[in-house]
Amino acid sequence: MFVVTNREVLDGSTDPQRAFGARINPKGPNELRLAWAEREGKRWRVEVLPDEVTDAMAAEVGLLPRSARAADEPPVFASQYAARKILARLQPSATHPKGRNLLFFVHGFNNDMTSVLDRAEQFEANYGVEVIPFSWPANGGGFKGVASYKSDKRDALASTGALDRALTRLSEILAQINQERVARIEAEAEARFGAGAAQGADAERWDRFFATAARKECPFRINLLLHSMGNYVYKHLLRSSSFSGNVLVFDNVVMVAADTNNAGHAEWVDRIQCRGRVFVTLNENDSALAASRMKMGEQQLARLGHWPHRLDARQAVYVDFTGQAHVGDSHAYFEGKPLNNKQVRQFFMDALNGAPAEAPLRFDVGRNMYRF
Repeated sequence: MFVVTNREVLDGSTDPQRAFGARINPKGPNELRLAWAEREGKRWRVEVLPDEVTDAMAAEVGLLPRSARAADEPPVFASQYAARKILARLQPSATHPKGRNLLFFVHGFNNDMTSVLDRAEQFEANYGVEVIPFSWPANGGGFKGVASYKSDKRDALASTGALDRALTRLSEILAQINQERVARIEAEAEARFGAGAAQGADAERWDRFFATAARKECPFRINLLLHSMGNYVYKHLLRSSSFSGNVLVFDNVVMVAADTNNAGHAEWVDRIQCRGRVFVTLNENDSALAASRMKMGEQQLARLGHWPHRLDARQAVYVDFTGQAHVGDSHAYFEGKPLNNKQVRQFFMDALNGAPAEAPLRFDVGRNMYRF
């Protein structure tokens, strides 16, 4: 899988623990690097990509080599290479006849790079999606306990600009690829059913051909999963004056065990742009969120991911996992034992693949939440 990060890049090792550090990139918190990660036995092997594609990388995905581009053309960055590789992996294949959907994943507190890759791999295995993790330096700065939590909150806040750059770049690349494909499909439609066609113009067949071909070119959905303190990063991005909130990239946005204040959450949750649903999941017995509140004392307000009151964001779909079989005090109920509960597994299967996952659930009008 490809991973995007604003962590410091260290000694060029293929070991993720040595290739990426626990601190923000020394060039600045908004400095992004892309890496390719693949499992070799029980270990991960990572390769940090160069900022600009090499001629070999360009040839691999059908881009022009540097020597064939005009001198005044902008450089081709690694993100364009990664985008074309990912799009190819989403298309229907012998392994995945229906293709796969894309999941952009922002992790939470106290996750080193190996942990991030392990979790992303579980998403791929459990839900049949292609995952792009965004990894910020959530290692606690080398501290433990309260100091570690506070350190990660500082790094999370500093990483909002990097997440903004990553999402903006994702939107730009998708728009560019879409323009290329639309131009090609329009040219083919014109040749078949336009004014110059052998049988003359046929506007109805032109439109039908275009719609069918466009669906075949883009058969996948793109969804966002924010876990724990990853929601804190996203919250501050949404509240930032520099954020371009009109960027529409995602079908579903899934906010799991949000380690951010319940108070006032509607103000920023209702700014989220998506084509489908904004899911907010809760577990009143979440041990990690209970611990995060205790670590910070009285100034730490009730967390959105475990407080079943004031659920008042207009577009949020609140889903309560409290008391469900196998969920217990889990903070990550999208993996492990909670998946022994078929309803829990099905919810995340639908939500992470862009479907209306609340459809089979019961709505509690008094609490404004869905229950299993």
